[in-house]
This record gives sequence, C-alpha cells and structure tokens, in this order.
Amino acid sequence: MIFSRFAALAASLALGTMLLGSCNDKDNDPAAEPQKSVFSVELENTVGNRSLNLDTDTYTTPAGDQFTISTFKYYLSNLELLKADGSVVPLPDTYFLVDHANKASQKLQFSDVPAGDYTGLRLVVGVDSARTKAGNFSGVLGDDQGMWWAWSKEFINVKLEGTSPQSPKGGLVFHIAGFKGANGANNTIRTVTLPFPSGSKLLVRPDHTPEIHIKVDALKMFSGLSTIRFATVNNTMGGPASVQIADNIAAGMLTVEHLHAN
Repeated sequence: MIFSRFAALAASLALGTMLLGSCNDKDNDPAAEPQKSVFSVELENTVGNRSLNLDTDTYTTPAGDQFTISTFKYYLSNLELLKADGSVVPLPDTYFLVDHANKASQKLQFSDVPAGDYTGLRLVVGVDSARTKAGNFSGVLGDDQGMWWAWSKEFINVKLEGTSPQSPKGGLVFHIAGFKGANGANNTIRTVTLPFPSGSKLLVRPDHTPEIHIKVDALKMFSGLSTIRFATVNNTMGGPASVQIADNIAAGMLTVEHLHAN
C-alpha cells in the first residue's frame, strides 16, 4: 500500500517535470518569437517626368515659369507601416535627410521590422515639433547640415534653391521651414499617407528583402493647391508663402511608384 502511494507520487512528480520542461522548451523555441525582417525605400527625385539634374537642366512649371535647381534637400521622419485592418506599425526614431547631391542618402534602410503584410506608408515631411523642441541634435539633425535655423530654433523641412529668369533678381530660395506662430499659422510640417499601388503589398518576411520605390517630384512644390509664380514668390523662408508650398508638397510631391517584392 505504501509502495503504491510512493509510486503514484513519483509518477505525478515525473509528469510535472515533463510538463514544465515542455513549457520551458516552448518559451525558448525561436519559432515562438515574433518574426522580424528588413525592407528599404528607394527615393527617385524628379521634376515632373524628367530626372532631376542639379545646375544643368532647365525645367518649366505648369504656369510657364522656367527654372534650374542647384540644391534639393528634405527631411523624412516618423515613418509608419499601415495594414489593411487599419492597424499601424511605427518605425521608431526614424529621421532621414535626403540630399540630391548625395546619392547614398536616397536609399533608406530599415531593420527589426515586424513581419507582416503592409498596404501603405505614412511619414512626416520635415522634423516633428516634439523632436525639434527636445534639442540635443546630432547626425542628420546636426546644425552642420545646412537645415537648421539657429535664430528661431527650427528646421528647414524642404530646401530648394536655383535660378529663374522670371525671378526679379534671378535667384530662387525656397526654405520651407518653421512650425511656430499664432495657432500654428507658420507650420510647414506635413504628414503624408502613401497607399501602395492597387493589389500591391509590402511582404516583410525573414526570407524577403522588399523595397518601396517612391517618386519625389519637386515640380509639385509650385502647383496643386496653390500656383506659385516666381515673379512674386521667389524667396520664402517661412510665413504664408512657405505654408502654401508645404500644402502643395503634402498634396502630391511624394507617390509610391511600385514595390519590389524580392
């Protein structure tokens, strides 16, 4: 009788050990961990349907003004991936300075991205006000990048410089900057949602290296919601004209052309 009780107790302890071991094995199973992978964004800077070439090519706005471009730089930040069910996957601490003079800056790399099927991308054109107010800048946010107003402590979100025969002094200076002013009247920071082409999904998988190809059309700065004529608007560094151009930027400067599934 006593032996039977000991046998039953031993069997119970053995079963418990087996179950505990099974649970521990499950906890340590790499397959049970959330899967993550990588993707990239390729940015193609254009002027309408033409390639952007600094200093050499002459372009024409929809209103008929001719111009050249010597500088084209912009910030992209706070990127988020969107799912069909409406959920959002933020990509933390994402701040990029894209400079057309620096080819490497036009390829954005992302790692440790949760696996999933994504249908769109949301981002900020510029540097958000919270990060701006936080200070302590370095890297692409450093004041040596030519995109920081030390006097007002604000970022230039998009910078385009060049020439135009329609400009009274011949030059073009568009520093689309700032977020201050009564009730945010001078805010030029814009959030843009970019749906992927119909039927396309970004498949983030451990065995995939997909890429989003985004067209950035500088011509859209001067048309869309507002028509910009260089005879009257040729040098803006914040204020109402910059706000108008920021609205044009949000309305159509960035579009997703296609995805590379890989």
